[in-house]
Amino acid sequence: MSTPKNARKPAAKTARAAPVEPAQVIDLESRLTHDHHQPLKLWLRMLSCTVRIETEIRSRLRNEFGITLPRFDLMAQLERHPEGLRMGELSKRMMVTGGNVTGIAEQLVQEKLVERVSDMNDRRAYSVKLTAAGRSAFERMAAAHEEWITELMGGVSSQGQRKLIELLSQVKRHLNEPPTESGE
Repeated sequence: MSTPKNARKPAAKTARAAPVEPAQVIDLESRLTHDHHQPLKLWLRMLSCTVRIETEIRSRLRNEFGITLPRFDLMAQLERHPEGLRMGELSKRMMVTGGNVTGIAEQLVQEKLVERVSDMNDRRAYSVKLTAAGRSAFERMAAAHEEWITELMGGVSSQGQRKLIELLSQVKRHLNEPPTESGE
């Protein structure tokens, strides 16, 4: 028995989600719909905003200063610690592997923005710190970075920004709480 040409065939079972109708989509980047649960909507919205801001900052750092975001981040850590930081401490603070930090630091050493300093307590170890040229370059980048962030957050009032900080602080506190015995 054959099926007529215009008869609907049963949908094949696949692991992919059904496409979302454009009218239902409330956030194109994360494909949120009104059917999603509130915590998922919140997570995807936060992630979407973070990725868009980070992408813009990466682009501006590259175009204006010829530097990558990881290199800027390393310099920011060193600016907060003028005495310098060991590679392991930098790795922990930047939440990247030691190999990544070493590669980034080496580039900055070659550009004379960062220098190695022997550790007086452990001759096998060394710290890295900003050079005078590194401090000067970072000051210019940090001032521009602050302006960019202010611009990118400009769509939210000062009161809204304070409320967002408060709400995200609640999330962070919750995430830092030790798990209960039931695993919740």
